[in-house]
This record gives sequence, C-alpha cells and structure tokens, in this order.
Amino acid sequence: METKNIVYDCSRGCLVERTPMGDLRCDMTQSCSKLATYDWLEGLQDPKCDDLFEVRFKNTHKGYYRNASQMPLKVGDLVAVEATTGHDIGFIDLAGPLVLKQMKRHNLNPETYEFKKIYRKAKLLDLEKWQEAIAREYQVMIRARQIAASENLQMKIGDVEFQGDGTKAIFYYIADERIDFRKLIKLFASEFCIRIEMRQFGARQEAGLIGGIGVCGRELCCSRWMADFNSVTTQAARIQDLSLNPQKLAGQCSKLKCCIDYETPVYIDALKEIPEVTHPIETEDGLIYLVKTDVLKGTMWFSYDKQSMANMQPVPAKKVKEMLAANNKGEKVPSLRIKDKAIEEKNNFRSSAGEESITRFDKKSKSKSKGRNKRRKSGQRKNVS
Repeated sequence: METKNIVYDCSRGCLVERTPMGDLRCDMTQSCSKLATYDWLEGLQDPKCDDLFEVRFKNTHKGYYRNASQMPLKVGDLVAVEATTGHDIGFIDLAGPLVLKQMKRHNLNPETYEFKKIYRKAKLLDLEKWQEAIAREYQVMIRARQIAASENLQMKIGDVEFQGDGTKAIFYYIADERIDFRKLIKLFASEFCIRIEMRQFGARQEAGLIGGIGVCGRELCCSRWMADFNSVTTQAARIQDLSLNPQKLAGQCSKLKCCIDYETPVYIDALKEIPEVTHPIETEDGLIYLVKTDVLKGTMWFSYDKQSMANMQPVPAKKVKEMLAANNKGEKVPSLRIKDKAIEEKNNFRSSAGEESITRFDKKSKSKSKGRNKRRKSGQRKNVS
C-alpha cells in the first residue's frame, strides 16, 4: 500500500510521496535522471566555491546559485532559489570545486557571472505549491498546442515547465521558421493567467524528451545521458568511409546520428598514417589502382583492374609510402601478384563449409562397425577353442 503513494518524476529526477500524515516528501534520485552528476571531487574544500551550488530543475534546465545566507546545505537538498519573478524549486546537484569545472565547461566565467541566491530549504508549503504547478503542466501543454494550431502557427509546443511558485511557465517549442509570438503570448497569458517565456529547442532535444530505442538496441543517448548536442556533418561519415545513405545515417530525430561523431577523432588520427594516392602506382607488370582502404588496420587494397575489385592485394600503408617514393624517383616497384600458393590461401577468405564430404561420417561409422565385427568374431573363436 505504501508504494501506491510514491510517484516517480524522471524529468526532474525525484520521487514524491504522500505520507500517512498527509505531508509531502520529495527525495532526489540519481538513477532516473540523465542530468545526474557524479561528484568525483567530493570531500575537497575550496574557500572560493564553498558557497556555490548547481541546482537542477526539469529536463536539461540547470542553474548556478550562491548560498548568501551561509545555511548548511548538501547535495540532494530541495531548495527555494531566486528567480526573475518569484522563486523556483530545485534540487542541489553539485557543490564545491566541481561547480567551477561545470561552469568552465559551459563557457561561464565565475568572476563575471551573476549568481542568484538560494533563499532557503523548501518548506511544506513550497512543496505543495510546487506539486500543484507540476500537475498543471500536461493540460497546459495540450491546450497551448490547440491555441497555436488555431492561430495557424508553424510550430509545435514540445514541453511546458512551471516555476516552483506557479506564477511563470517556460514553453519549449520547435519551429523551422521565425515565429511572431506577440499575439500568442497574450493568448497564453489570458488563458493560463501566468507569466510566459518562450524557449526554442531543436529536434534532438525533443527526441531526448520523448525517448526511444536506437538501432543499436539500447536507449537513445540523447534521452539517457546527453545534455549538450554538437553539430554532426556528413564529413564525419566520409572520414569513416560510411555509406551516405540518409535512411541509415539519420536517427529518430531525422537528423544525423550523434554517435557518428564518437569515433571520428580516432579515424582522423589513423588517417594521418595513410598516404594519399591520387594516381595509379607503376609496378613491373602494370599499373595498380587503389580500391579501398582499411583505415584502422592501416591496410590499402589495390587491384590491377580499374573497373573490378577481383584479385585485390593488401598492402600496408607504410609500404605504400615507399612505393609512391619509388615512383616519384622514376622507379617501378615489384609486382604485387602472389606467386606463393600458401600466401594466397592466407590472404583469401576460406569457408570451412564443404571442405570435407558430407558422407565422411558414414565412412567412419563403417570402419567402426568393421572393427566391432572383427572383435566379436575373434571372441567367438576363443570361446570355441
């Protein structure tokens, strides 16, 4: 019966429980929020940042605040913080020196950044207002979509985030073109009786909010752990020699998959050892043409036929450099044709299927049966004697 009163809010990374006494209890959970951060500098103290905290709200919304009142706070506390108008409610996610590291990661200068204040730890009244505001978010989002559609605006309301005191809401939207919000904001303000802030986000952020399973069989990176999205270009696919097929390269957000960028630096480093072959290489028995390159193995495959991939010969990248240097001097390199049959069998792919006759088991069974019969006959002769 107790578990029925617990509600998990994964968008904020917390669980909300109504106690038997009727009070609210809100605890931060690290497991169901992709914005959870591991404090690998926990326990280290620095006077410069002892009063600095990172506070997380909904989805990818985070902020940096200063504990001006010097009240005792720790990671996981639910606090009321300063907002543009009123106050907001969020969880303390980081404290101490790692806050400065996070700010540097987001190109924020702690010396010039205007830190807002942490007012207090959230009280029961703050939690009640906060949960009432959260309960309105879904219905407000549906109604906001209807109003935008009635105004024939080419946009989509993807999510709504209410401020902790319920006096303001952030409307996250997606649009390909510039939208005039002057009339729309007035309609939203009169309909919902709150302050309105419009914030645009992209298709990748929307995919992260919706979630799903990728072609790799795992949960989408954008919905599991990614918070910052870098631009992915087809150049990264070309570097990895991937097929430029939009159906294979595009993710569920209809953009290029973020995972294309994961191995690009490795390929860039490996390509430094691969020579550039812009013309055929002269050998003693003809010209050879570059057919394909295995970047990670450092192997380049050549063929004597420009229009065919048959009888390709693997050549290490280091040897190709020597071959190009010899051609530049006017010398021809030795032939790549494999004369040794053992080497040819080693390079060519061989399948074990069909190497032996399918009746080989029958022959063995016959030989075994003959041996058994001989043993039986010899045994019978001994008994007769």
